[in-house]
Amino acid sequence: MGAQRILVLGGGFAGLWTALGAARQLDQLGLGPDAVEVLLVNRDAFHAIRVRNYEPDLTPLRVPLEMVLAPAGVRWLVGEVGGIDPTARTVTVHTPVGAQELTYDRLVIALGSELRRPQVPGLAAHGFDVDTYGGAFRLAGHLEALGECPDGPGRFTAVVVGAGLTGIEAACELPDRLQAVRERAGLAGPGRVVLVDHNPRVGSDMGDGARPVIEEALASLGVECRLGVRVVSLDGSEIRFDSGEVMATETVVWCAGMRASPLAAGCGVPTDAFGRLPVDADLRVEGLSGVFAAGDSARLTLEDGHTTVMSCQHGRPMGRFAGHNAVCDLVGLPLLPLRIDWYTTILDLGPWGALYTEGWDRRVVATGEAAKRSKRLINGQRIYPPLNGDRAAILAAAAPVIQRPPPLEPQEGQP
Repeated sequence: MGAQRILVLGGGFAGLWTALGAARQLDQLGLGPDAVEVLLVNRDAFHAIRVRNYEPDLTPLRVPLEMVLAPAGVRWLVGEVGGIDPTARTVTVHTPVGAQELTYDRLVIALGSELRRPQVPGLAAHGFDVDTYGGAFRLAGHLEALGECPDGPGRFTAVVVGAGLTGIEAACELPDRLQAVRERAGLAGPGRVVLVDHNPRVGSDMGDGARPVIEEALASLGVECRLGVRVVSLDGSEIRFDSGEVMATETVVWCAGMRASPLAAGCGVPTDAFGRLPVDADLRVEGLSGVFAAGDSARLTLEDGHTTVMSCQHGRPMGRFAGHNAVCDLVGLPLLPLRIDWYTTILDLGPWGALYTEGWDRRVVATGEAAKRSKRLINGQRIYPPLNGDRAAILAAAAPVIQRPPPLEPQEGQP
């Protein structure tokens, strides 16, 4: 009889840590790949640090899967998941050399989320995004090329659609990015950045305490806002709003809304409004035998009644527990329930600094440079796996524990 297989779909924050969590538990039990194989499927050969796609420097945003998975004894396959059949316990994967049908004994769905792209005329042809590394790379190339483009009224005007967290972070970086392009082209003065949302306020979910901080940062950076309006169309030179306003722009960055991978909805289990699969505290998909889900593909109701959010803050621990529990379920050991008793939001506000809030009510605990130090720690260190090839360090980092919130230094004038 051959080895049993734990199949992990997706190599993002949840998927990578699922595979490593499973490898760690197998190592703890003394089970090698001849007994249980951990196989991860991802669309490319990289673990993407997706939450940093709004940053101007994309260099550190892709970690080769080989660098982390090989020392841990995890196999990986590059391909697009085409379909999941929980009844037959098979997954179809389209690889560069053709379609493969993979069998599994335990499955973890960690396919992440994607940007919602409504049927707005011109969006598919002329819109940019920071949803993926490819999208961020394309935007960076477009911005750089503006310096060589013929002059026009919208040449150095960038419109960011969606004033949620991703849109705010993207908008706060764009003034400096546009100015750098202008300077290289020998032009003085700044570009123009406009943040657009159908809601009447920016950061509509951030609460009354946090919102003034965001508004102050946007104003300080010269970011204009168009709120309470919807995009009617765009054509590469103009964008039109339902208010009747027409704005000249050659750069529209779409950041309006997320949904789970549509593949999750094909498993035969009802999903929520975001397309997420319901899971219990052990990360098992409700109604499916032998199937777990983690990260943006899953909705876990926490003890306080809130549900997990689509972020690496929840995706990483969900992955660690899902991998651990997939092994335990396979070999007949008790599973570990995931309990998360804290929540923070740390929003990058570009050169202005950052905003650090605690709790679901987004209580402000730090702003400016103090919050920015925490954001740099998160983006540059905490969300990365060990990159030194040390098997012991990689497996230790995959333990099913909940990291505490990042440290916060007192602001000036505070104890």
